[in-house]
Amino acid sequence: MLVGVVGKSNSGKSTFFKALTLQDVEVGNRVFVTIKPNQGVAFVTAECPCKKLDVKCKPQNSKCVRGTRLIPVKLLDVAGLIPGAHQGKGLGNQFLDDLRQADALVHVLDASGMTDEKGEFSEEGGHDPEKDIGMLEGEIDHWVFGIIEKNIEKLQRTAAAEKIPMERLIAKQLSGLGVQEEDVGQALKIHQLGTLEFAAALRKPILIAANKADLMEAQKNIKRLQETHELVPCSAESELALREAERKGLIEYIPGDGDFAVKDGVSEEQKRALEFIKKVVMVPFGSTGVQRALNNAVFGLLGLIAVYPVASISKLADSKGNVLPDAFLVREGTTLKEFASKVHKDIGEGFIGGLDLKKMKIGADYQLRNGDVVEILFKK
Repeated sequence: MLVGVVGKSNSGKSTFFKALTLQDVEVGNRVFVTIKPNQGVAFVTAECPCKKLDVKCKPQNSKCVRGTRLIPVKLLDVAGLIPGAHQGKGLGNQFLDDLRQADALVHVLDASGMTDEKGEFSEEGGHDPEKDIGMLEGEIDHWVFGIIEKNIEKLQRTAAAEKIPMERLIAKQLSGLGVQEEDVGQALKIHQLGTLEFAAALRKPILIAANKADLMEAQKNIKRLQETHELVPCSAESELALREAERKGLIEYIPGDGDFAVKDGVSEEQKRALEFIKKVVMVPFGSTGVQRALNNAVFGLLGLIAVYPVASISKLADSKGNVLPDAFLVREGTTLKEFASKVHKDIGEGFIGGLDLKKMKIGADYQLRNGDVVEILFKK
């Protein structure tokens, strides 16, 4: 699972990335601070079953903080985008090539309007962030369109001569982008092959994180943009400050929460800074929005759910006694048998069935639900 963090320079991409990973990356107020993509591990959050089941868990592939399960996902912060990227302008070729790996994209948008379309700072402000949304989507669409257009005649000849469905050939051509045959088939039902609209239908899912929500200019733009776009208001700088404060033991804070507890030993200056974040960001928006943006991308856009396999449903543990040891992210609609193969190849091959929390038998076609705890039965 890989989520790409995208946007123009100076939008706060690297701050957003650092807030989620606490990984040291260069953060600066100049164009193309990020040249080579930064890679790190972030965590989506979900309610841990330990809370409902009233047990003390011992996670192995994830973390649990006071009943909140933190499940790792890979994050990629790519170079800033400028108009004409699909033609190779700026770092466009590298930017678009880096995106091949991502399952979903988070567009970190400078909602303040204080940077122009190239990411250059303007004291006067007044840039419409809605133009950045159209620019990023358009650059990706033109890039995909270019790949298809370059090969379309050859693909059509091959389809006719070898009687191969066109969607299969296009999917193969775009396999590096993660495009599936069914995606192409759906796009062909709605749009004509070789058009920009057809390319747009194959675009990776994008979540808009309207950043710099702590600024008054951004708040005005966010209110307007929410009328026509689905977005998550956020303040990457505020989230980074809270994560750093929590790491230093100054506050108790779970990523995504709408509040935090200040510990003893915090200076008056630090208290004022923390209260500012609470008043300007967390009260009006419910949180800093950064964790919510990542969660919405993974659970919402990609339709993933969290499932917890155990070796013994009675003990809720693995063979070593670790309670609720692992959390797996799988597509909604995944069957128990499909899940068995994801847990381990041998388990999938020897699959017999499974047990749910009520110790009731569940079959191969049982569709897993978010938060399910299951024991998989298999021939050893």
